[in-house]
Amino acid sequence: MKQQLFEKLDSTYEEMLIIRRHLHMHPEVSFQETNTAKYIQDFYADLGIEFTPNVGGNGVVARIKGAMPGKTVALRADFDALPIQDEKEVSYKSTVPNVMHACGHDGHTATLLVLGKALFEMKEQLAGEYVLIHQHAEEYAPGGAKPMIEDGCLEGVDAIFGTHLWSLTPPGTIEYRVGPVMAAADRFELTIQGRGGHGASPHQTKDAIVIGAQLVTNLQQIVSRRINPVESAVISVGSFVSHNAFNVIADSAKLIGTVRTFNPEVRNLIEKEMERVIQGTCLANDCTYEFLYERGYPPVVNHESETQFLKVVAEKTPGVLNVRESEQHMGGEDFGYYLEQVPGTFFFTGAQPAGEVYPHHHPKFDFEESAMLVAAKTLVAAVIDYQTTE
Repeated sequence: MKQQLFEKLDSTYEEMLIIRRHLHMHPEVSFQETNTAKYIQDFYADLGIEFTPNVGGNGVVARIKGAMPGKTVALRADFDALPIQDEKEVSYKSTVPNVMHACGHDGHTATLLVLGKALFEMKEQLAGEYVLIHQHAEEYAPGGAKPMIEDGCLEGVDAIFGTHLWSLTPPGTIEYRVGPVMAAADRFELTIQGRGGHGASPHQTKDAIVIGAQLVTNLQQIVSRRINPVESAVISVGSFVSHNAFNVIADSAKLIGTVRTFNPEVRNLIEKEMERVIQGTCLANDCTYEFLYERGYPPVVNHESETQFLKVVAEKTPGVLNVRESEQHMGGEDFGYYLEQVPGTFFFTGAQPAGEVYPHHHPKFDFEESAMLVAAKTLVAAVIDYQTTE
């Protein structure tokens, strides 16, 4: 049966390619993916596959029941794009100014749609139920996973699997990891209120830029001097803004950044230490501040049993040339919410294109499209074989 599914996927690869390129040409940013959601709904409606629209927002959930009893297994693909101008010169370049699929979500969606079609055509020979979760808004917190879960997308699900097409890893590679594989992603905003004045009279001011510069440095010492060196953590200030004329000392400055961690205790410590360092620095400079710390996605923590299972499945999947342990990634992914609710695993499928390689979220990002077929076969093998696990 798996071989028949593999053959179906091989025969529909061109359709997968067409879908991916259509989505790439018509991207929509997080929480605005109405046309993309309709495209997914129309695809399932044309096939006669039952689906639920507007799950937790723009999410779509399709369910395919096999003829025989069995487990309920979910697969997830995200479908939002990013506010980035597409700078590639390809026939399928984004037609929407300043919006593009710069992370492979178009490929994730194409993979799951065609995989769903293959499962539906084989449903009389299948055991169990297959839940296809098409998630909106992965790129921007609070994300789409949490509201979709609250709206029942995991109802009755025994396990969940997901993959990310990874442009920095050679095609044919499957990377897995037990435990934390992607980091918790938090955001902070800090406004420093000093006292402005003439650039020639600094002694009469409280320079918000100088204080902000001190804080950029002081915050880095939390990771280097307060966090156990064997733990991983990142504090990055991504924006430092204070608009003034050349001869004006800043009255205020705003810093925006992100914190990335794996360990919940480290996450709590960093939030506490940031407040302490900010308070102390501002006290020393006789100024006030406003500090907002927003918790984003939890870390993606893969379950051991399902991850080891996926490793064995991948080693036997056609098109997979190399199965290896993944490094930990400090990037965030709201797939972590699903794994807090049900067993499962999230893995990476190598999709490094030929020629110059650009990282995810780059204006010239692209991926090797044949990787979608490898991802589809690995996922379909996982959901079929999972029916026979204890």
